[in-house]
Amino acid sequence: MKRQQVGIEALAIAVPRRYVDLAELARARGVDPAKYTSGLGAREMAVYDPGEDTVALAASAVSRLLRTHQVDASRIGMLVVGTETGVDHSKPVASHVQGLLKLPRTMRVYDTQHACYGGTAGLMAAAEWIASGAAAGRSAVVVCSDIARYGLNTAGEPTQGAGAVALLVSEQPDLLALDVGLNGSCSMDVYDFWRPLGRREAVVDGHYSIQCYLEALSGAYRGWRERALAHEVVRWGSTTPGEQLARILYHVPFCKMARKAHTQLRLCDLEDAPNAANTTAEAREELAKSSASYEAQVASSLSLNARVGNVYTASLYLALAGLLHAESGTLAGQRLGLLSYGSGCASEFFSGVVGAQAAQRMARTDVEAVMARRERVSVEEYERLMKLPGDGPEVLAPAPGEFRLAEIRDHKRHYVEGAAS
Repeated sequence: MKRQQVGIEALAIAVPRRYVDLAELARARGVDPAKYTSGLGAREMAVYDPGEDTVALAASAVSRLLRTHQVDASRIGMLVVGTETGVDHSKPVASHVQGLLKLPRTMRVYDTQHACYGGTAGLMAAAEWIASGAAAGRSAVVVCSDIARYGLNTAGEPTQGAGAVALLVSEQPDLLALDVGLNGSCSMDVYDFWRPLGRREAVVDGHYSIQCYLEALSGAYRGWRERALAHEVVRWGSTTPGEQLARILYHVPFCKMARKAHTQLRLCDLEDAPNAANTTAEAREELAKSSASYEAQVASSLSLNARVGNVYTASLYLALAGLLHAESGTLAGQRLGLLSYGSGCASEFFSGVVGAQAAQRMARTDVEAVMARRERVSVEEYERLMKLPGDGPEVLAPAPGEFRLAEIRDHKRHYVEGAAS
């Protein structure tokens, strides 16, 4: 297959200024800390305040992207924000970001919403816009920005989080050249997770949502595999098609979900393999649970997710940032698989090849510096912040180059930018 030179050129992340230690939260709730740290695979959870809304996080991520990678804003022709935490029923988050960063008026600007799939929908629209030639050499910025909120003393409390990942999509895919046209998709009309209008917290049918995730994964992965086999990107042989991907990244509502997802993907290959009739269903299920495969292909992508928590549509791309931060130098030229899932539901499996300049790009992104600036807060402070009204941000100065909601006046949202140091 002739690889399309379209993909992710650079990325940047933004996270709330505070976090809470999950072992400490578990003890405060009278729960064995291992239930959170081992059971969910999490260590820390981002704690947002009303000033760190979806717009502020998205604008901060884009600001960092443009600044650290010296992006010429006049060459951006599309700005898409994927989110399920919009701030208005009509005015998109993307419009706010465009205004705050004084981006060109000649851009196509909009939001995409489909639970945690929205960012991927934006990425595919941008990549296909560029691949089609309609972009005429221009780039796109796709931002995944979300806040996962379930409330104090709820079952979902330890799976909250917030953050944003901004992606520069172009014909110079230094980070990841996408295999345009190989994508597999699966969608169904289900009620596994939803947020009725006017609610800050979602309604979740947890066990059913996991079932929907795994079913959609199976359909999307098999669709990708069919196309990848036809183009000889992968093949049946001594290893399965999935095993021929250097790493596989998954949507991560909580880190242990990635293990369940990887087991399901392996089971798809083992059930469909040409020699499947020679093995029993029990043997295939046991082989699918291989810890060695999980450690080799998945575990290294979860470092940031374990420190930030659930970021809905940004979770897959936070995993990508974590993986490339840790391994971009050794993965150059190798193919990754990526699985996006959004409740309701839609799923897409796609792939891409890590660029030769990925390590240099990630060094400029400086993920560790962003994470190191956070402040650990007590459970008491976390609870105070969670009880603040969404329309009442505290008066705090944002860090240089970052944004913060200052007030809502006459139904208009007003933001401030941190002064340069």
